[in-house]
Amino acid sequence: MTGFAAAITGTGLVTSAGAGVEESWDRVVAGKPTAAHHACLDGLPVTMACRVPGFDAARLGVRDAWQWDRYTQFAIAAAREALERAGLTPGSWDDSSRVAVILGSGAGGTATLEEQHRVLIEEGPSEVSPMTLPMGLLNMAAGQVAIDIGANGPCMAPCTACAAGASAIGLGRELIRSGLADIVVAGGSEAPATPLYVSAFARMRALSRRLDDPDSASRPFDAGRDGFVLGEGAGVVVLESEEHARARGVRPVARVIGYGASADAHHVTSPHPEGRGAELAVRAALADAGLTGRDIGYVNAHGTSTPLNDVIEAGVIRRVAGTDVRVSSTKGVTGHPLGAAGSVEAVFAALTVRDGVIPPSAGTTEVDPRVEVDVVHGAALHERVEVALTNSFGFGGQNAALLIASA
Repeated sequence: MTGFAAAITGTGLVTSAGAGVEESWDRVVAGKPTAAHHACLDGLPVTMACRVPGFDAARLGVRDAWQWDRYTQFAIAAAREALERAGLTPGSWDDSSRVAVILGSGAGGTATLEEQHRVLIEEGPSEVSPMTLPMGLLNMAAGQVAIDIGANGPCMAPCTACAAGASAIGLGRELIRSGLADIVVAGGSEAPATPLYVSAFARMRALSRRLDDPDSASRPFDAGRDGFVLGEGAGVVVLESEEHARARGVRPVARVIGYGASADAHHVTSPHPEGRGAELAVRAALADAGLTGRDIGYVNAHGTSTPLNDVIEAGVIRRVAGTDVRVSSTKGVTGHPLGAAGSVEAVFAALTVRDGVIPPSAGTTEVDPRVEVDVVHGAALHERVEVALTNSFGFGGQNAALLIASA
């Protein structure tokens, strides 16, 4: 390895598998799907999603939590957990201008915007909440996290659709490498299980229609897959230079050693048929780290469970890393949390190299014969992994790849 490594010293998760890192990880390793029907989606073409169970904003202990959209609430909860696990106390910084926040999202405060649009139509403009934009904008999770933790450094909110969380971590690493920050709180958050988003994805025929059996609806790389299951949640990591972490006496969970980004420049929703843009991102991450595809021990795939994505991504992985590389998609458990997917899955990749456990692709029973890589399914695989790749691809053809190595 010849590239720059940013230490991951803390992780935070809010997912449909659980509110917290270890609870989420345990369910992902066990391969227990979380898709279920939800009353808030009754009457829609698709009524199932992977929603965070029993999330109560009141547990954040802040009086004005009602002023935060659900996606912001997730982000704050995950950021607080990541900082706690990193051994850092928000607000007690030696130099708060050296603490940065980069939190991406693909949709932002969707529930707020949909509700206030309803108010506008049904009750008139005078009844629209003045909190609509402070709650609904795409940058508000990043801004509110910075306020919550007292961070005065760079604060950004990349919007690269389903690659947003991974983009945030990659950009956070660049802030550390450039010397512009000592600590970066990076990740993504999303709460898109709303009538408009579900209806729009259903009209695109992107969602699984396996409504009679939600447990098997998200089945990445499976021969019978028919679409993804919408998810929600947040994933956040704390990044530092290895020197900064050592000076604090902290052992990292893992290290981000490579980052690549690209555009398909092909189609607004469909991936390039040969995966050209995705492959560019993966090869850029490898070049950044000074590695080759044969150095990859495991791929936490984008693996959406859609007919096009899974075969195309598998082809990219095969060309870059060979047919024997271990591959799985944790979306079989969590569904697809859009802009949070990349950061949630980066946390799972970090835990894979920490624990030597490769989680299975839940829901997958018969791997599509066109998928010519080693898809781990049925049960987790206990195997030491030194370097993991995690892929994230978004609408608009925006791609991000992260290489995560053991500490």
